[in-house]
Amino acid sequence: MSIHESQPAIYDVIVVGAGLAGNIAALSAAESGATVLLLEKGAQYGGSSVKSGGGMLFAGTDIQAAAGIEDDNEQLRASILAAGRGKNDPAPVQAYLEHQLDTFEFMRGHGIDFTLTITGTDVVSRMHAAPQGYATKVMHEKFVALDHTHYWPSSTARRLVQAAEGRVTGVVLERDGQEIVLHAAAVILTSGGFARSRELLETFAPQWADATKMGGVDNTGDGLRMAWALGADVADMGYVEASFGASIKNYPDLSEDPNEEPRLLYPNSQGAIIVNLDGKRFVDENLNYKTISSICVRQPAGIGFQVFDDWMMNRSQVAPTPADFKSALADGYVIVADTVEDLAEKLQIDPYMLRATINAYNGFVDEGVDPEFGRSLSDYGVARGGHLDTAPYYAFPCRSGLTTTFCGVRVDEQLNVVDVFGKPIPGLFAAGEVVGGFHGATYLSGTGLGKAGVFGRAAGLSSVAQLPRS
Repeated sequence: MSIHESQPAIYDVIVVGAGLAGNIAALSAAESGATVLLLEKGAQYGGSSVKSGGGMLFAGTDIQAAAGIEDDNEQLRASILAAGRGKNDPAPVQAYLEHQLDTFEFMRGHGIDFTLTITGTDVVSRMHAAPQGYATKVMHEKFVALDHTHYWPSSTARRLVQAAEGRVTGVVLERDGQEIVLHAAAVILTSGGFARSRELLETFAPQWADATKMGGVDNTGDGLRMAWALGADVADMGYVEASFGASIKNYPDLSEDPNEEPRLLYPNSQGAIIVNLDGKRFVDENLNYKTISSICVRQPAGIGFQVFDDWMMNRSQVAPTPADFKSALADGYVIVADTVEDLAEKLQIDPYMLRATINAYNGFVDEGVDPEFGRSLSDYGVARGGHLDTAPYYAFPCRSGLTTTFCGVRVDEQLNVVDVFGKPIPGLFAAGEVVGGFHGATYLSGTGLGKAGVFGRAAGLSSVAQLPRS
């Protein structure tokens, strides 16, 4: 990481937060000719982006076409709205659709190689994955290599500067123990959510204040607070949900190790069933992991076990990381046994009940109908495998983890932050997790990191397009 020594008195664009959204926004603005300062609260860039699985949703790509998959914006829109139960704000959804293919080509043009991940949790396969943290690393290196860019780590933005006529004209930050006022023609907030702020969780989502904390350690809602202070509207605050699938590495020990970063894993995307401590299924395993989380938290001890067989283990993929079952096994997150009964003993579940649950489920696969929870079984042979009957058998003990907050400031189609009356706050933009309204009531897997990349690109371009002209 480099910090350019010569600092201008005023920047065209200041970007607050150096995760994927911030780095793509900064790079997009800089490549459009703007002088850009990228700020990062932590000592290292990355935030939640470098901890996420690496999968992003794009539709209509040549990678999909090569795999024989037909997809387009309208199909993607339908999936986003279905996942959000129609509660999505149309403006950010439209912004995503308008910029998603351009963002895909932009990232690939800068050296990001995507692979298509085949899952059964969406209408079509559109999850494009890169290795964990790789996209953020490449975008950051491209940004700091330019001669009109500036990067300050360990710099905490505290407030926004606003001119008398209402335009945002800079940032007040704390750096090296000093308060500094920086001026700019535009500010882009890419500071993440508030999963690490107990105060904000108690305000907006008290039910998750004690959930396993995951994601960026500096995600304390700074951008939300700064925009809120200027009258910014907020969206989706009532839909904050933890994510199902946060690892319990030393099960049956349920205590949390503060030095152990929980891992997300989703063998259910390849056919695993999810059972509770009673050995019984309790959910349609094809639901998104926000919805599953809200159901899992009501199970005994709030625990779910994703149970799968060797056929599904062999569908492990290196990227995105929640599909890397083999490394999770090697690292001690997955429990293995030669028989279902032995697996049940290790999980402290009644062996008879777990065997009965698996036998019943295999019967549902034969019939093509899940009468218990309505899980789609029609394409098991292609996408998810089918019977759980190939030894050895595996289980991933997990519970709800708060990775991101999926809500935040409201924006228009140009990623301008809008106030409580729907009027854009001049000079203020937002991208990534700090943006609310996009997801609606639930979450479509791949749109979290996708939103960071796509909205970062859109906000970077919009900020330059709207710069005041002298």
